[in-house]
Amino acid sequence: MKLYQFKQETGYYKGKVRDVYSISNNYLVMCASNRISAFDVILPSNIPFKGQVLNQLAAYMLNATKNICNNWIISTPAPTVSFGKKCVPFKIEMVVRGNLTGHAWRTYLAGGRSLCGVKMPEGMRENDFFPSPIITPSTKADEGHDEDISADDIINKNLATEVEWKTLCLYALQLFAKGKEIAAKQGLILVDTKYEFGKLDDEIILMDEIHTPDSSRYFYAEGFENRQRNGERQKQLSKEFVREWLIENNFMGKEGQKIPAMSIAWIETISNRYIELYEKIIGQKFVPVNLSDKETEELIIAELEKFNV
Repeated sequence: MKLYQFKQETGYYKGKVRDVYSISNNYLVMCASNRISAFDVILPSNIPFKGQVLNQLAAYMLNATKNICNNWIISTPAPTVSFGKKCVPFKIEMVVRGNLTGHAWRTYLAGGRSLCGVKMPEGMRENDFFPSPIITPSTKADEGHDEDISADDIINKNLATEVEWKTLCLYALQLFAKGKEIAAKQGLILVDTKYEFGKLDDEIILMDEIHTPDSSRYFYAEGFENRQRNGERQKQLSKEFVREWLIENNFMGKEGQKIPAMSIAWIETISNRYIELYEKIIGQKFVPVNLSDKETEELIIAELEKFNV
């Protein structure tokens, strides 16, 4: 069910955590909800202030990287809402990895030394830094799971031209370098992340959110080398703690598995962890705002009227 209705609305999409409205085929209103997902499943309880955390953090990061490449965002008319330009998306997720962790580590542990056509050096341990960051793209599936894909296949399947692919790689690596710089100032390591791009006329534009805990993984820099040397788990800052709780409760999104009940205390814990993530990643105090749906809608409409839509 849609929360809002706009005069020149030309499309609507409800994602796992965001509601997206197309306006006059030229603009998007992206509303970050308090829904939370894991293992491609929306969990049954909303998380207070999660939408505000993600929306404001994404806006901060998009503003901090706009000198690298233009992005889609124009404004944030409400705490949970971003307004911006509608692009034609590349059906690719540009996954950048600075460390051998997650999916890359599972591939490596199983004996694989190539991921998405990218070679990984011998003799690495979990969470070690790659000699330099690698790009391991995946398809952006309309339905089902995203899948790994190589650069050659991207070009052969016309998901991007060779020139576009080179530009996407250049932007992704520059954005990752900037993300690592921002993280380092906060005592963090940006481990891996994903970027999505689209085209506006002939220009490649950065889309969606970037460097948020839903799209990225961070390690604490302090003690990193000691933990690596001792074979200990790295302290990380992401929503991995939600996945770990689900796994502990025998849920990984597989058929026949039941989503565990979320207690009020656990919901509050998740909310507090997201706020902590926000404050740690950008070093600013989070100020929660409670607006009604009607108040949010009025703010969006006022913003649209500035653009005669």
